[in-house]
Amino acid sequence: QVQFVESGGGTVQSGGSLRLSCKTSGFTFRYSHMAWFRQAPGSQRDLVATTYSDGRTDYVDSVKGRFTISRDNDKRTLYLQMNSLKPEDTAVYYCNRLVPFDFWGEGTQVAVSS
Repeated sequence: QVQFVESGGGTVQSGGSLRLSCKTSGFTFRYSHMAWFRQAPGSQRDLVATTYSDGRTDYVDSVKGRFTISRDNDKRTLYLQMNSLKPEDTAVYYCNRLVPFDFWGEGTQVAVSS
């Protein structure tokens, strides 16, 4: 059974930092391209950052230079280090495969105040 358990969200001031974690189970994490997505109120869920099984990473332009995605294959865990946070980063953050399973976790809420 596929499971995603996201954690690490919270409320921070603009310019602050947070580190998100996502524990996974039920699929072959080591060989999967993994990603972080986010969904702001009233908006669709959007891709934020990707880590490929070969270690390459990719980011949407709005977070380049501020966010860092990483993975621990032994722990089956995905991470997102978020620095220099902005109010527009406020959203619920989810992890999934880059080509997502139909199942999603509950996500973790990130709120950035100006």
